[in-house]
Amino acid sequence: MKCLLLIYFTLTCFISISDCNPSLSYYDESWILFKRTYNKEYNSIDDELNRRIIWEKNVKMIEKHNFEADSGIHTYTMKVNQFADLTLDEFVKQMNTLKINDRKQENKKFEIPSNINLPSSIDWRTKGWVTPVKNQGQCGSCWAFSVTGSLEGQYAKKSAKLISLSEQQLVDCSAKYGNAGCNGGFMDQTYQYIIDNHGIDSEDSYPYEAFDRPCRFNSTNVVTNISSFVDVKSQSEMDLQYAIATVGPVAVAIDAQHDSFRFYSSGVYSEPDCSSTNLDFSLLVVGYDTTKDNVDYYILKSQWTTQWGNQGYVWMSRNKNNQCGIATMASYPLI
Repeated sequence: MKCLLLIYFTLTCFISISDCNPSLSYYDESWILFKRTYNKEYNSIDDELNRRIIWEKNVKMIEKHNFEADSGIHTYTMKVNQFADLTLDEFVKQMNTLKINDRKQENKKFEIPSNINLPSSIDWRTKGWVTPVKNQGQCGSCWAFSVTGSLEGQYAKKSAKLISLSEQQLVDCSAKYGNAGCNGGFMDQTYQYIIDNHGIDSEDSYPYEAFDRPCRFNSTNVVTNISSFVDVKSQSEMDLQYAIATVGPVAVAIDAQHDSFRFYSSGVYSEPDCSSTNLDFSLLVVGYDTTKDNVDYYILKSQWTTQWGNQGYVWMSRNKNNQCGIATMASYPLI
C-alpha cells in the first residue's frame, strides 16, 4: 500500500508541481520548467536569483506583447526561449557579433537577369538546398553559419548533393582575414579565406564545437572551393529578391539587437526601431512568400536551434523599406 501511495504521489508531482507544493506560484512553476527545458545550471544561489529576476521580467514583457498581438497591434508573436535569463545587452554581446566592412575591395556585383519574371514565392528548402537548422551555441559565430549556408546551397545546386559544411573551420582558421572566432567575423573576408585556402571541409570531418580551437583544416576532407563571391546591390530589396529567386539561398545581415527579435515566435516580424545600417547579426534567406492577408515576407534561417522562433526560422517583413537592413549587406559565393 505504501508503494502504491508513493507511486501515486510521484506521478501527481510530475503532472503538476504546484499540487505537491501549493506555495509555488505560476512563475515558480514556469521557472522550474524553463531550467529543465534548457538545462540551465547556475554557479550560486545569488546567481540563480539574479537570473530568475531577469527571466521573469522578460516573461512579463513577452506576455504583454502577445496580449497586444491577440488584439491586432502586432503581426508576430513572441515566446520564452533559451535566451530568457539574459539581459538584452548580454544577449547582444554573446550572440550578435557580425563585423561590417566598408566593401572597398572590388567584388563581383549581382546583376538582375534580363527576361526573367520575379516569381511570387520561392522556398529553396523544398528543392533540397538547405541543411537542417544548426546550433550556434554560446559563440559569436553567426557570420560563419551564413557563409556555410549560402555555400551549401550553391554546392547542392551544382552537384545535387546537400552536404553540411564546417563552421568550426571558419572559426578556427580565418583569423588572418580579420575574423575573431567566437568574438565575431566578416562574411566577405570569410569567402576570401575559403578561396585562398582552396576549400572548406565537411561538418562531419570538422564538427562544430562552439568555442575557439587551433586550426585543424585537412585538405583531404575538402567538399568544395569557391571561385569568387557576389555582393547584392546594397539596400535594394528588388535586387535581393531576384538574387534569391535566381541564385538560391543568400547570406544577409540584419539589426537583431532587439528583444522583439530575440524572442520572436511566429508571424511576420516587423520592428519599428530597427536600423537599416547598424547591423550585428547574419543569417540565411532561403526564400520569400506572402501571407493570406497579403503581407510580404522573407524566410530566414537562423542557427539558434529549432527551439528558437518558428522551428528555427523567422519571417522577416519584405518590401517594407529594407526592414532591419535585410537588403543592406547580402552576398553569396560562386563555385
